[in-house]
Amino acid sequence: MNTEHRQDGDGVRHIRLNRPEKRNALDLGSYRWLREQLRSAIEDPGVRSIAFSAEGSDFCAGNDLADFLAGPELGPGHPIIELLHALADCPKPLLAGVQGNAVGIGATLLLHMDLVLLAEDARLSFPFVDLGLVPEFASSLLLPRRLGHVRACQLLLLGDSLDAATARDWGLANQLVATTELPARLEETARRLAAKPTRALLASKALLKAPEQALLHRTIDQEIEVFRQALAGDEARGRIAALLARIGGR
Repeated sequence: MNTEHRQDGDGVRHIRLNRPEKRNALDLGSYRWLREQLRSAIEDPGVRSIAFSAEGSDFCAGNDLADFLAGPELGPGHPIIELLHALADCPKPLLAGVQGNAVGIGATLLLHMDLVLLAEDARLSFPFVDLGLVPEFASSLLLPRRLGHVRACQLLLLGDSLDAATARDWGLANQLVATTELPARLEETARRLAAKPTRALLASKALLKAPEQALLHRTIDQEIEVFRQALAGDEARGRIAALLARIGGR
């Protein structure tokens, strides 16, 4: 059963992950729920900004690997692919407040936010190669564009993680805040956006995103195809099985 939470107020749609016992790892039900909530927020004229957050000590530990392996093959209509494209296309401002670990999809998700607030204990990790997989959610495009090739390789090839201060300094976040202040600061920032003139706000985001939108969607699909092939291979299956055995399944 999915236990994510949704809440509206002052023009803000709050979408909150709430699987702390799983470190907010995403299963297929989570992806379906997130896609539904995003669609609802986009269609609701009363929602003018969308804020993502998470319950517990970690933002998101990535995919729920056991559920992910047991699910349907990645392809058209898959809940994960639908959510990735929907987030990349979202016309309304997206924000995230991140505490603790943001791993895999929990980290690449942030590349599609318009504003990111990191708690002081936040840490971003992109461990795709270590799992025998490849980058996803257009991270192979967006990370080099934002950080340069060598820093992107440090994250995507070596698999080094980033602490909050470094992530902010490298341009992956707007603000670094105390963990206890994160919910209030996220709320304040989301309300500031929601209070802006709506047409100008949406038009400005569209202009900012327009130059790379087509390439963004092509990259998402290209990565997914390579990711699908890698996931079917012995290398990834063995690495993931070993990880699940080590952590007792997730």
